[in-house]
Amino acid sequence: MSSTARSRRIPRLFLGSVIVLAVALTGCSAGASGAESGEASCAASTTPLAELAVADAPRETVGASTACLTDTAIDPVADDVVSQLPVTVTDNQGTPVTITDTSRILALDLYGSLAATVYGLGLGDNVVGRDTSTGFDEAKDLPLVTQNGHELNGEAILALEPTVILTDSSIGPWDVVLQMRESGIPVVVMTPTRSLENTGDIVTAVAAALGVPEQGRMLADRLQDETAQTVADIAAIAPKNEADKLRIMFLYVRGNAGIYYIFGTGSGTDSLITSLGGVDVATEIGWQGMRPMTAEAMVDASPDLILMMTKGLESVDGVDGLLERIPAVAETPAGQHRRIVDMSDTEVLSFGPRSPAVLDALARAIYAPTKAE
Repeated sequence: MSSTARSRRIPRLFLGSVIVLAVALTGCSAGASGAESGEASCAASTTPLAELAVADAPRETVGASTACLTDTAIDPVADDVVSQLPVTVTDNQGTPVTITDTSRILALDLYGSLAATVYGLGLGDNVVGRDTSTGFDEAKDLPLVTQNGHELNGEAILALEPTVILTDSSIGPWDVVLQMRESGIPVVVMTPTRSLENTGDIVTAVAAALGVPEQGRMLADRLQDETAQTVADIAAIAPKNEADKLRIMFLYVRGNAGIYYIFGTGSGTDSLITSLGGVDVATEIGWQGMRPMTAEAMVDASPDLILMMTKGLESVDGVDGLLERIPAVAETPAGQHRRIVDMSDTEVLSFGPRSPAVLDALARAIYAPTKAE
């Protein structure tokens, strides 16, 4: 088999496992509701985590809550950044790519991590388009190059005349990526794996491809320090006793499409949940990656709290609709206590420059909810 044939097949195997999610995934603004009314309301707290009025027994707290960022913008590590070019990098698929121009950048992936990283490096002014998940303030008005969720639109991409494309195998069709490369555009394929642990590696890989390695080290160091501090702050307010820790599950839902997925080990939500001081029940029951939910798995996992994307919760008409559509959820402690925490689709899994802020916001909604019922 030729190397070209292998390059065509491998990404498709990965895409096959996430295509249902990608087609359904749509962006939203921060602050849609986790509240059962479905009305937009996302009031962020600025009280330090250590000073929050934390629930005495988080496992017994009743009611839904929404996690909100105090600021959805990306704070770059430097201004007036100039790329040192040309650079040649070997991408995640072993392909050597030479970049000679970063004046028109496209950064495209399932969760918007790559675009956020480019902005964090100080090259946001060079970004000319966006994917559906890139919804932070600075980029939300850029032209979309994805359609039907995360389907790449070749014509839209070419119309923007990008000088470099950063992407991964989490979105497709892969033939569009190959078309861009064959048209002469340098395409750098990053790892599709997302977690708090590899965020720094992705930052440095993006920085290397864009000729700004120093800014990459600065951003990676900043993220490491801020994440470590936030995790420590969360640990100070989370239950210390293992028996008291919240058993948490991430549930991906698109009710209008009949899509119900549990995210487990390797999906990124496992590192998110453990950093929040919780027990990832999907990992506990051996749930690997992103797989369709089963009633048996839901009951076996028995979560105390369920994390969701805001649009997902809206798609089933809030908590009431979720419990009605998925009786197995109603049987869990999370369902019985209506402990559903939602967060904007473009934020909750946006591993990158906003990870510390996402952790902080989720911790507030989990341990000191302002709308508990």
